[in-house]
Amino acid sequence: MAYTTIDDPAQYFNIKLYTGNATNPTTISGIGFQPDWVWTKGRSAAEGHRLCDSVRGATKDLLSNTTAAESTNTIGLKSFNSDGYVIGNSNGYNFNSATFVSWNWLAGGSASSNTDGSITSTVSANATAGFSIVSYSGNDTQETVGHNLGVAPSMIIIKRRNVSANWCVYHKSIGAEKYLELSTTIAQADSNSTFNDTEPTSSVFSIYDAGLTGATGSNYIAYCFAEKKGYSKFGKYTGNGQASGGGPFIYLGFKPAFFLLKESSNADNWIILDDKRQGFNGRNDMLFPNLNNVEYASDRVELMSNGVKIIDNDGSINTNDATYIYMAFAENPFVANDSGTAVPVTAR
Repeated sequence: MAYTTIDDPAQYFNIKLYTGNATNPTTISGIGFQPDWVWTKGRSAAEGHRLCDSVRGATKDLLSNTTAAESTNTIGLKSFNSDGYVIGNSNGYNFNSATFVSWNWLAGGSASSNTDGSITSTVSANATAGFSIVSYSGNDTQETVGHNLGVAPSMIIIKRRNVSANWCVYHKSIGAEKYLELSTTIAQADSNSTFNDTEPTSSVFSIYDAGLTGATGSNYIAYCFAEKKGYSKFGKYTGNGQASGGGPFIYLGFKPAFFLLKESSNADNWIILDDKRQGFNGRNDMLFPNLNNVEYASDRVELMSNGVKIIDNDGSINTNDATYIYMAFAENPFVANDSGTAVPVTAR
């Protein structure tokens, strides 16, 4: 029996650490594929989270920690290549002697037109990995947008590109009647004008007249994720307020490489942990998508062979009875791969 369709998660998602040298150009290699979405953050320098993708074009910057409109940065991420990308000497990508992390996803390469929705979209999709990048324009009415995943997305991150606006997030655990903002700390907010109170389907997601998702004259980019067993998982957990290792355990079914979480029931920061920046338990450092802060030394979360263990009662991760949503990607599947071979994994 096949338990996962992805034997090697690193073919679709990979993490790269590098040190800036302020040289234009500088090649960042070792990703293992040509990425379609690159999310870069300075670890030792207070630089913004910079998100670039192949649909908008490599030089088009968006920052998750601000409301800023898209900008063209010719000395930022300059181009994608078969094993990574090329950067210039922009401080946000290549500050001299600063440490950086980039999280890299593979979509479908060159984008194509999608007419599944009432609005024609432009999409780069990788149905195997459950990830697509979708570009579309709003018109202030109830509309649908095609995403090319073949199954309903579990999470959608949307940004209005041509004017200042907050980032908007759909997550299956809070439903389409509510939304979160990647650029702020707000708790889940109720609105019928973001996703039209309509859950996404296997072919489209819904938008309405909100400036966050569907304003007339505005262009949008959406990052859509569908869950794939053994590779990605999207869900929620409830805090218990216990410290000293007594917090919740979140079963994922794989050893996580990347874990994004947010308290949805109350206002608090978004948090990213991964298995490369420190790479061992007792020191899984945090970065915050809504802040430009340097990396925060932390021992609050442990990345295990089959999930995540909360070991502290800090409010951002473990308030009693609070709800937290998450997005996770695998380093290794915990179960057998498609060839039937057991994949050994261990905690660090």
